[in-house]
Amino acid sequence: MASTRPRLLLRGLSIGGIGPLDAAIAPGECLALSGPSGAGKTRLLRAIADLDPHGGECRLDDRPAGVFAAPAWRRAVAYLPAEPAWWADTPRDHLRTADAPAGHDRLAALDLETTMLDRPLTQLSSGQRQRLALLRLLDGQPQVLLLDEPTANLDADNIARVEALVADYCAERDAACVWVSHDPGQRRRVAHRQLALDGRGRVTACS
Repeated sequence: MASTRPRLLLRGLSIGGIGPLDAAIAPGECLALSGPSGAGKTRLLRAIADLDPHGGECRLDDRPAGVFAAPAWRRAVAYLPAEPAWWADTPRDHLRTADAPAGHDRLAALDLETTMLDRPLTQLSSGQRQRLALLRLLDGQPQVLLLDEPTANLDADNIARVEALVADYCAERDAACVWVSHDPGQRRRVAHRQLALDGRGRVTACS
């Protein structure tokens, strides 16, 4: 981590009785969030991304979310849902840097072929679409990654590829990350710190 100044600061974040969440996430740091199904992990990520009404405050590099236009905040603080949506026919239609060196490098890092970019999304597997959705997220060069079970449909080799790519991205760009995962082994591998939600939506620190 390049600095102790928070990249993302959350103060009293709450939504629908979930929280409050207080956290300061440094550049390059990954915070893992766990808890039982239905505890509110996804809702907290959506609150950070300012996709749903919520209480509390979110700050990026000490600038409150309110000073950003909504699209600018959501580009900088980018949310990857567990089931990403697609609005065009092929992956290439969603990737600005598909033909740039960085785009090729990320495709290779996730064991994806460039020919896949021009195949209809309906012909790709759920695991391929999941990896491509991560590339789409990184394509916008966000400063904060909000990842909701980004490896849920992947085998062990591709889980390792995703974990390595996210770690490299955060290290190279001093990006912060909030990673929701049900897998305790994964949380230990990817996170510098961990928080958990209990069945009542309360936030606790965990080892």
